[in-house]
Amino acid sequence: MNRMIFINLPVSDLERSKAFYEAVGFRNEPRFTNDDAACMVWSDAINVMLLTHGFWKTFTSKTIPDAQTTAQVLLALSQESTADVDAIVARAAAAGGRADPTPRQDHGFMYGRSFEDPDGHIWENTFMDMAAMDQGEPMPTEAA
Repeated sequence: MNRMIFINLPVSDLERSKAFYEAVGFRNEPRFTNDDAACMVWSDAINVMLLTHGFWKTFTSKTIPDAQTTAQVLLALSQESTADVDAIVARAAAAGGRADPTPRQDHGFMYGRSFEDPDGHIWENTFMDMAAMDQGEPMPTEAA
């Protein structure tokens, strides 16, 4: 079996979240979806598990933070082009998310934008021109 990652996110409205993630470009995996959770597939290795608050609480007694006002993680997805970065952010905004909750980045060889899902989870989307990076472009030390 290949190594995979399953990112678990608490969501307040499972159906709304499923629709949002499908609109952004994820695919629902019905074998791992029920009334309490939905598996949303990004790639062969990346899956997002959307968990209702009640189901989330069966895994941990820690408080679910309000992602609208706090951030514990910034999730990141690579994209194949700058146009793909712009397109996923546009789809997220059209589906009820928020475009660009973090600063846009354009370093020539690296371009990034973000979106927030309806629950406030932040997804950064980045295109990196590996050929330019191989020519010695320095990695930025702070957000632009």
